[in-house]
Amino acid sequence: MYKKNYVVFKGSKDGLFIYLNKNFEFHVLKKELIAKLDSAMVFFKDAKVKGFRGKKLTYEQQEEIKKIIHSKCGMTMIENKIENEKKFFNDTKFIRSTVRSGQRLEEKGNVVVIGDVNPGAEIIAGGNIVIMGSLRGVAHAGSFGNGQAFVVAFNLQPTQLRIGDVIARAPDSKQVKTNIPEIATIKDGKLIIEPYLPKK
Repeated sequence: MYKKNYVVFKGSKDGLFIYLNKNFEFHVLKKELIAKLDSAMVFFKDAKVKGFRGKKLTYEQQEEIKKIIHSKCGMTMIENKIENEKKFFNDTKFIRSTVRSGQRLEEKGNVVVIGDVNPGAEIIAGGNIVIMGSLRGVAHAGSFGNGQAFVVAFNLQPTQLRIGDVIARAPDSKQVKTNIPEIATIKDGKLIIEPYLPKK
């Protein structure tokens, strides 16, 4: 039987929030969350969750909670564009130079390179990777298993590209340089590269 003060679902004018008691370890809260969802699965079915409150969670912990609530009851997070933009810039490492061969950069959040990533260089990010130039090295976005991450570059010609657990290597044939930025994402379990054309 779950303990009422460990995990609490509260509704507000902004939506449904999950409150996690900050006095308990994450593994305890996760166990109680699962127990609570199991005991009231019908009540929470397909509910929309605005966010988390109480205990401060790491990105990986938030992703784990999202997977639990979705797999148990079909619950999904309500994405807020303004909040997402703030989070992106607050959790982003800006590199204002070319990343050269032999360099390896690893960050927990997003990485923005204002320059090129040369062959032999490697960028690893827990979040997204944005290259304001040519990507000709190795890029791994969503390194903690986030399959929703993306890689964007003005010239996307990596020697290896990885998002979450999905890997794609450069083709044997020579790639043709385009004048349009490209974005790499995962769709239906496959890594897809397509022109990056933001909606106006």
